[in-house]
Amino acid sequence: MTRRRWIADTWTSATATLTGEQAEHLARVLRAAPGQVYDVVAGGFLHRAEIVSVQPGKVVFTLHEELESDAALPLHLLLAVFKFDHMEWAIEKATELGIARITPIIARRTEKHLAQAASKRVERWRRIALEASKQSRRITIPEIADPIALKPALEQTTEPVRILLSETEQVTAIGSALASTDDDGSFTYALAIGPEGGWTPEEMDLFTQHQWQPVTLGPRILRAETAAIAAIAIASSHLS
Repeated sequence: MTRRRWIADTWTSATATLTGEQAEHLARVLRAAPGQVYDVVAGGFLHRAEIVSVQPGKVVFTLHEELESDAALPLHLLLAVFKFDHMEWAIEKATELGIARITPIIARRTEKHLAQAASKRVERWRRIALEASKQSRRITIPEIADPIALKPALEQTTEPVRILLSETEQVTAIGSALASTDDDGSFTYALAIGPEGGWTPEEMDLFTQHQWQPVTLGPRILRAETAAIAAIAIASSHLS
């Protein structure tokens, strides 16, 4: 039987601790008790761990042997902010697929009320990523950055391979672009997904200035969240 997995809130070299909602759920719902054994992620490593104490809002484990686990994809998703329910779904599924980092982008065509409210949604997006990480048995939680405008986001992007999903690109498929990279296994990748309505011409010029490769997912027009998941899945196949 597969052991349930938890992601520690704090840890040392020998112990890991759950606090807050995770600890409350483990203690009250699952009736945690000393001696029970679970899988616990601490500091990016997966361990078999044994509960040593249960207190209100706090469960402490002793860490035992390190277990084999998969690393996150070396993939940074720049995701333009769109309807929050759809965006939450995209964040959840991107996390399940193994994304390493997500940066919400305030694009020109991001609806004004969504742009204004985005900064207040970040903590919810981070909780969604945490729960999706546990559900998919990841050893890391993707970093969810604070929302940022496109220009400074591009200036801060350091990944050597930069892929832009573009509705105007008709020739270069994302798979072809990824296959053409001379990757020795050390590369990291950035992938940009636009808002409903796509990127403006001015934004496309910014991408060109920062050496992003426009690609297509095919002839169909996809919703932003569908495009994100399809692109991550294709990238995952290339990076495996």
